Amino acid sequence: MPDTQHSEPLDPFEERLTAGLHDAGNAFETDRAALATAGALKGRRRLLRRRNAAVMSGAAGIALVGVGGALLLPSGNPAEAQGSAATSTSASSSTPTPVSGDALIRTLEKLLPGGKFTKAEARGTDEEPSPYVHLVYDDGKGASAIEVGLGRVRPGSDQARQTTHCPGKAFAHYDACGTSRLADGSVVMVLQGYEYPDRRVDTKLWNAELVTPQGQHVSISEWNAAAEKDAPISRSQPPLSPAKLTKLAAATAWRDAIDAMPVDPNSPVTPPSPSDTGAALSVTSTLRTLLPKGLTVSEAGDTDDSGFGYLVVDDGKGKTLVQVNVQADMSDVEGDLFGSDAEVLSDGTKVATHQGPGEKGGTGVVMWTVDTIRTDGRRVVISAFNSGAQDTTATRTSPALTMKQLRTIALSPNWL
Repeated sequence: MPDTQHSEPLDPFEERLTAGLHDAGNAFETDRAALATAGALKGRRRLLRRRNAAVMSGAAGIALVGVGGALLLPSGNPAEAQGSAATSTSASSSTPTPVSGDALIRTLEKLLPGGKFTKAEARGTDEEPSPYVHLVYDDGKGASAIEVGLGRVRPGSDQARQTTHCPGKAFAHYDACGTSRLADGSVVMVLQGYEYPDRRVDTKLWNAELVTPQGQHVSISEWNAAAEKDAPISRSQPPLSPAKLTKLAAATAWRDAIDAMPVDPNSPVTPPSPSDTGAALSVTSTLRTLLPKGLTVSEAGDTDDSGFGYLVVDDGKGKTLVQVNVQADMSDVEGDLFGSDAEVLSDGTKVATHQGPGEKGGTGVVMWTVDTIRTDGRRVVISAFNSGAQDTTATRTSPALTMKQLRTIALSPNWL
């Protein structure tokens, strides 16, 4: 993220990538990369964001309005702007006509309601790592930092789905989130959340994430302060409502700019097959079928996450978060994961167990884990907590599932 208080330009997503991966890593000690794509608001999309110059994620249940927006060329002539898409695509796909950072700034200023604009900075479509525009906007009710990130995702991929999927409440705290589909098939998510998941500073962060059927990715972020961090709160809410965020993200100007980005000749252009995305393996659904009797499910994780799933369950005595990770071809790290004290079953499967405190700061939270690896390298690890989320106060003295029950689930042939 660009921080307007810095004297030197920064990669606009460097700080949030680092913080996001750190948060995600702390959330699940046995597979940090998987949780980054499966759970935390601050972590699940960071690798995608870095690759495609997006920002966070989000959604709110709203009526979607498809709109157009003229991409303003340096001349500022709207008539010329209407032809920008044709101009961008007139060159070959490998050498598109670039859209400058100044043009992106003028576009954002044009698309926002009338107000005062300061501290604008941007990166054009031909600059690395990818284009963005950032400015401070004041509609007369207080300053707000607003940023647009542009990029591409593979149509139909797990990354595309995750970008527009609300994070689970077990891993992220927010006020509202929802996903809807536009008339042109684009999917948009708007999230009303906070810059800091632990709310140590009450800076609000609202996001719109839009992905088109062609894989164009538009990410909008706004704050109720003049900077994402280290700036006083200047208004009670960010200036754009969920409906206005959606309208801004859906403007055709951003798609024109994405079309002007150089195309990576090595990037796949066809939608991936179910086996490519991991959709053939629904970890959450499998976990649900393996639960002991007497548990009710209050929250379920993504059913198409490749390798990761979770449920929040309750036996009538308090909530328990249960999360599972399934990984293939882990033999190369088997020695690091399973020490000499690991149990070895008759079929060669190794089993390791751990009971200790949680890692996300929830008062009194404990984490019980059973980790297994088959002889073919398939690893199944399951953890349960005595709370519905790792960073909230414990709701019970121990998880609702015993270590024996966790072991039975991890060793189930259903994972194969």
